Amino acid sequence: MRLGINGTGLVQQASVQAVTDHARQAADDGFAHYWLAEHPTGGFDAITVLALVGAQVRGIELGTAIVPTFPRHPMAMAAHAVTAANALQRQFTLGIGLSHEPMMAQLGIAFDRPIRHLREYLNVLMPLLRDGEVDFRGELFSSNARFFQPPENPVEVLVAALGPQALAVAGRLAQGTTLAWVGPKTVKQHIVPRISDAAAAEGRPAPRILATLPVCVTSQAAHVREAIARGLSMYGRLPSYRAMFEREGVAGPADLAIVGSAAEVEDGIAALASAGVTDFAPSEYCLSKEERDDTRIVLKNWISGR
Repeated sequence: MRLGINGTGLVQQASVQAVTDHARQAADDGFAHYWLAEHPTGGFDAITVLALVGAQVRGIELGTAIVPTFPRHPMAMAAHAVTAANALQRQFTLGIGLSHEPMMAQLGIAFDRPIRHLREYLNVLMPLLRDGEVDFRGELFSSNARFFQPPENPVEVLVAALGPQALAVAGRLAQGTTLAWVGPKTVKQHIVPRISDAAAAEGRPAPRILATLPVCVTSQAAHVREAIARGLSMYGRLPSYRAMFEREGVAGPADLAIVGSAAEVEDGIAALASAGVTDFAPSEYCLSKEERDDTRIVLKNWISGR
């Protein structure tokens, strides 16, 4: 399992420099990848930010986890990702997802027929990213287009998929999935079998499974979990995540966070690897500099030890 860093905790700062500094440290520390999310109403464009970051930071994979699909036509998304990959002159990984009905409601966008939306979206997006051209007619999306130049650098697509139908679509059409708030039991028993079976049925390679969870090495585990419960409680109210908590047998975000001693954090990361996660990008949720330093040491030791 490859280890990376999720920088989404910086998104509310809306600072390109802050993300650049964070990604540079991750690269210097030997992490394999760095991820940034885009909040639908945040005004901080993840693809653009990562293209700017990549101009200064080399030696680390850059990717979005995730960019919502409903606000952007798939051709516009493809053009944006291809431009970023060409500017970076290396692979760019595009993590996309449906987001959530309450977030789309803030934009006045109806969250209608999400699975058909996702399937047709990928039927437009993937040929454009691969060949620079597409001819597709669907109920929700249609596109007959050819880019001025074919893509120079590959763009891999990971789809945020939690339910059976979304996992099947991701397995058939994309390179894998990106997960938030999913524990090892659910990864092993639900995520990996469903997306892998769908990929195999299409003769596709084994899908990539990227997971993100909060991580903190601390002697005050209860205190950190209380902070997570307060600060991230909104995720516990979203139906798609609620279903994952129920599958895992936990009450909410604080129970899934990998928090505790160095040994406990190492065991939590190892459990994800054993469950079938191919890439883990922890979000370092720490309340003090000491916790941040101790957490980063454990993560770096995981890299050097494997």
